[in-house]
Amino acid sequence: VQLQASGGGLVQPGGSLRLSCAASGSIFSLAVMGWYRQPPGKQRELVAQISSSGITNYADSVKGRFTISRDNAKNTVYLQMNSLKPEDTAVYYCNLRYRGYEQWGQGTLVTVSS
Repeated sequence: VQLQASGGGLVQPGGSLRLSCAASGSIFSLAVMGWYRQPPGKQRELVAQISSSGITNYADSVKGRFTISRDNAKNTVYLQMNSLKPEDTAVYYCNLRYRGYEQWGQGTLVTVSS
């Protein structure tokens, strides 16, 4: 499985971005998909996850602002980010987990700055 993330960029505080992560292979619909981020100088942290059945889980810091969703027909997971804050600046990675298998995307940089 390969994961290709896109959608990062520079946005002003209060703005919005939508990240996408397209997966190859046939296990996407069975997998737990997640978005993680790594702020400058900090450890990678979970942002949001969505199960194969659509159950979602969010970090407290993004609840009410970010929404994770998936389109199994397109093998794609999305992260809609609204009301962005400077502290959301990070490299964002998508992640796929299926049983004992795990794969990471290449990361996409999100910079929130005026």
